This record gives sequence, C-alpha cells and structure tokens, in this order.
Amino acid sequence: MATFTKFNCFTTDILIKKHNLSSDTIKVLLTNAAPSAADTVVDTTTGTCTVKSTSNAAEIAAQNGYAKGGFAVTIVSVSDAGSGVATVVGTDTANNPSGGTFGPFQWAVMYNDTAGTTSTRPVIGFWNRGSAITPDSANGDTFTLNFTDASNIVLTIT
Repeated sequence: MATFTKFNCFTTDILIKKHNLSSDTIKVLLTNAAPSAADTVVDTTTGTCTVKSTSNAAEIAAQNGYAKGGFAVTIVSVSDAGSGVATVVGTDTANNPSGGTFGPFQWAVMYNDTAGTTSTRPVIGFWNRGSAITPDSANGDTFTLNFTDASNIVLTIT
C-alpha cells in the first residue's frame, strides 16, 4: 500500500482558494525522484513536468501510453460530514502501457492542472509506493490509480 503525504502548502492553498476540487482538473504525474513535502508547484512548461521549489523531481518520460502531465483524476464528490473533516472521493483510473513500458517510477504526485499558470500548477500531495515499478505491455501490466479503498477516498482533509 502506498503512503500518501500532503504537501505542506496544500492547507494554505485551500484557504486562499487556489483549489476547487469539485471543478478543477486534477492530475497525477509519475516520477522516480522523491518529491519533498516542501515543494509548492508543478512546472508543466519543461520537457517533462517538474515538481519544484525544493526537490525538482522530474516526471518520467512520456512514452508507451504515459502522456506528459500524467493521468486525470475524476473527482466524484467533495463532502464534509459536519465534523470538520472533508473527504474527496474519486474513481479508479487504469492506465495500460502500450507497445512497451513506462517508468520506472516510485512516486505519484497529485496536482491541480487548472490553477496557477503552466509553470506554477499548485501541488496537493504524493504517494510513495515504497519501491520503483515499470509497467510493461508485454506482461499485460496495468497501473491503476486506486481510489476504491475506503469508499473511493482520494484524500481526507482535517
């Protein structure tokens, strides 16, 4: 199971209205370089997207079914149970390599592809798989952004 880490700036970014998780385009890019919780933006103007401010973690190359900028996340709902805990729910996204492999990657970085400028897309959080993988179409591999655990929860904000 991958461990999710919220970027330090995310809470403040919510308070100053950088994100509208109900309507903005949310994406997940893949990297084999460790992002830092102190990172603040994704730069989509570079050859491969770069998670910036501290780590400068570069996205994996676009190839064989993986597109620059990563995968779009479908947000189903954003809700608050009235207890001060908000829940963001999404649907699973399966991504099949075609004609080879993509990767390797160990981290998946969630960011807002609507807010900011193309060089300052605000970050949300990242998952660490614990080790690198390289999905391969020859093996029939599928990489799934799995949000079905605990009722499709993408993240919980407290």
